[in-house]
Amino acid sequence: MPDQPIAASAAAATSAPTQDRMPPIADEAYTDAQKRAAEEFAAGRGYAVSGPFVPLIRSPEVMLRAKAMGDYLRFRSALGPRLSEMIILIVAREWTQQYEWAFHHGFAVKAGLRREIIDAIADGRRPGDMAEDEEAAYEMSIELQRTKRVSDESWRKAIAKFGEQGVIDLIGLNGYYTLLAMTMNAARTAVPPGMAKPLKRFPD
Repeated sequence: MPDQPIAASAAAATSAPTQDRMPPIADEAYTDAQKRAAEEFAAGRGYAVSGPFVPLIRSPEVMLRAKAMGDYLRFRSALGPRLSEMIILIVAREWTQQYEWAFHHGFAVKAGLRREIIDAIADGRRPGDMAEDEEAAYEMSIELQRTKRVSDESWRKAIAKFGEQGVIDLIGLNGYYTLLAMTMNAARTAVPPGMAKPLKRFPD
């Protein structure tokens, strides 16, 4: 059966050890390009390379370009911090990305996203009693993550609420944080010591 090798490899992947495949590189082991990228990263963010940027620095140019995109989407998005952080949590939940969720959970609370909404997203449930902008962002993000498309109704709601720039920023947030989630899931990036893994895997 054609599905058997796929199922076997999926089972092997879920039972494989969880050691970090791309752990932090010691400063003295950086290539010249990696050293320059790490310095530029620290100068811009105010902290050393961490999280998804640890595996990404294996390709310094990709890391710096990803940082630049993230600087806009996270800090200057047309959607504002509350909706941006909500979308980031949706992506983290859909990819069961522990580091991403743990890192942004507090930012979402600080940005004013209600805990009931955060808890529903963590459970994989549609939050109740969302504001109109939250509902528009949620529906479009969930469709992008799950169906890889956007329905006409969700598109109309998002355009009406956010305008064309806001919709592109919404798509960008989903795409950018999916890139980071994919990177960390593939590299098995370790959750920092003492940080509990807050998300349960969705049933297969």
